[in-house]
Amino acid sequence: MEQQMRYDNLKLGERGAIVSIIAYICLSSIKLIIGYVSGSEALKADGLNNATDIVASIAVLIGLKIAQKPADQDHPYGHWKSETIASLVASFIMMAVGLQVLVEAAVSMFQSRGQAPDLISAWAGAFCAMVMYAVYRYNKKLALKINSQSVMAAAKDNFSDALVSVGTVVGIIGAQLNMPWLDPLTAIIVGIIICKTAWDIFREASHHLSDGFDEEIIESYKDTVMSIEGVEDVKEIRARNYGSNAVVDVILLIQSDLEFQEAHEIATRVEDELKRKSNVYEVHVHYEPGG
Repeated sequence: MEQQMRYDNLKLGERGAIVSIIAYICLSSIKLIIGYVSGSEALKADGLNNATDIVASIAVLIGLKIAQKPADQDHPYGHWKSETIASLVASFIMMAVGLQVLVEAAVSMFQSRGQAPDLISAWAGAFCAMVMYAVYRYNKKLALKINSQSVMAAAKDNFSDALVSVGTVVGIIGAQLNMPWLDPLTAIIVGIIICKTAWDIFREASHHLSDGFDEEIIESYKDTVMSIEGVEDVKEIRARNYGSNAVVDVILLIQSDLEFQEAHEIATRVEDELKRKSNVYEVHVHYEPGG
């Protein structure tokens, strides 16, 4: 029942990826067309950013779909990590485009025509910023509801895109005030933000794939275990992630004179409490006699 609910959450997470894809297709088209027509390097860079986000969101969608596949002979622990792998792939795509935007913006700055872009580009940027902020709010709410790493990563990307659009508007308006160099300068800032977002997603995804885990969360798990009656101490506790699911390995110290059935009941209570209180997906409990 619980496992099916987690699969249902992955299915629900697809909505966030699909909403992002539709929004990015529409917004990147608007920005690229108006950017070329109005002569705004910043708006074109922002449009390219959203174009990459289309591919990144598709990668997240594919990852969510693969993660829903049940365990099989080749993947006895399931396909949960496909969600994290998708985020890693998306970070590579975003970094490549971010570097491209930086190079083109730098060249444009030194080959500036000395003309400010048309004011329509500022209106387009402002409209796109509002739309992207609405998408961010939707995906963040959805990610918290289903506890999805990839959907939360998509939400963070949505928010950075909204900020990028706001920066684009600032650059365009500045160019209108007889500072045409400010538009390509903003494009450079956009490129830096794209690369920074890509790096953050890469760092988090690689951390999870290499079995890294937040030490503070592990301490909270330990506190939960220590609160169980019959547990004298925790000899060792470790945790890792299967996608958005936490798996915990714990070695308990219990009274040495307990019967097997009593010791087993303590272990079962530890497992049940971690799943109930901390939403842990799976718990492996080993117990040893205490001092």
